[in-house]
Amino acid sequence: MIKTPPTASLSQAGHWLWSRKWPIVATLLVGVAVLLGGLRWFYGPEVAVYPVVRTDLVKTVVASGHVETPFRVEIASQITATVADVLVEEGQSVTAGQPLVALAPRELEAAVVQAQATAAQADARLRQMQELTLPAAGQTLKQARATLANADAAFQRAEGLATSGYGTRAVLDAATKDLDIARAQVRTAELQVFTAKAGGADFVMAQTQRDQAQAALTEARARLGYATIIAPRDGVLITRSVERGMVVSPGKALLVLAPAGAVQLVLQIDEKNVGLLKLGQSAVASADAYGDQRFAATLSYINPSVDISRASVEVKLTTQNPPAYLRQDMTVSVDIQVERRNGVMVVPARTVRDPLSAKPWVLVVRDGRARVQAVRLGLRAADSIEILDGVASGERLVPVASGMRAGQRLRPVVS
Repeated sequence: MIKTPPTASLSQAGHWLWSRKWPIVATLLVGVAVLLGGLRWFYGPEVAVYPVVRTDLVKTVVASGHVETPFRVEIASQITATVADVLVEEGQSVTAGQPLVALAPRELEAAVVQAQATAAQADARLRQMQELTLPAAGQTLKQARATLANADAAFQRAEGLATSGYGTRAVLDAATKDLDIARAQVRTAELQVFTAKAGGADFVMAQTQRDQAQAALTEARARLGYATIIAPRDGVLITRSVERGMVVSPGKALLVLAPAGAVQLVLQIDEKNVGLLKLGQSAVASADAYGDQRFAATLSYINPSVDISRASVEVKLTTQNPPAYLRQDMTVSVDIQVERRNGVMVVPARTVRDPLSAKPWVLVVRDGRARVQAVRLGLRAADSIEILDGVASGERLVPVASGMRAGQRLRPVVS
């Protein structure tokens, strides 16, 4: 009997295996697939799940609007004049008292000179009253009183002679006439002194003329001041409608100023959310042009009427420390905080079944299977819901879109 060498047997086996390599590989692959399928069937499919977390939940009303100042200041000329120069540009920041527009001042300067001359003349007239007229009237009064004394003495002598029969009637009549004239002169001199003194008619008239001249001078100087139009307060010029050479008149706005300081955000809120809003609620806003920079605001106004064409209500929010980049009419997005719960259990809304019904429920992962669990819901905010009862913090919930059924095995993958 001839024995086959071991080496030859191995060679024949290797040849046999090699000649059948593809069927063998296919058989192995099928076996692995069957094994994996069996394991998948036994342990269930991989499913993304969401843990119950304890955190703060904030419900907000989101809206977009624009920036406004609480009011705008229209700056106009107070006189009719020609514009000599415009000293600012649209969009420029200005401070209170800063010159904005220069008007031609020639006529106003001439009016000031004329008023100064009239005031100086009135002052001179009053000084003349005090320094000349009143002293002269006093001297006239002294002289009249002396004349009166002489006339009275002459009258007494003439009367005595006439009574004793030594004097004539003509002499007595002449003495009487001179006495009457002297008395009249004294009265006239007294009136001149009285009217020239403080409180007298002439003095009051002179003083009134001086006061009127001073008032006219003050007015002329004020009108000259109107030749330079200044900023009434700090702010930003948002409109300019004046150029050099224009003739301006009172009442026509030349510049519009948005005052610096507090600004307000004007929004249109869907009327279905009006019941959630209350004055004083806090909000977080951001300008669309600076989306990564947010700032605080406070709800300060809710319009009592509804815009029927848009089914919305206008609300306004104020911010006391607005960021420097805010501009008039800039578009902003605002999240108004209408309710807040701190340290509550929160789950994604996509994990709650029948959330609007009287008996909401979830699928919770327990013992490798999806188990039905009734829950009691609290605050709902955007895509999150507060769970008041039914599950514990850390438990994993199966989303509605997974297609899993109650009792089905699964391999949870935390999202």
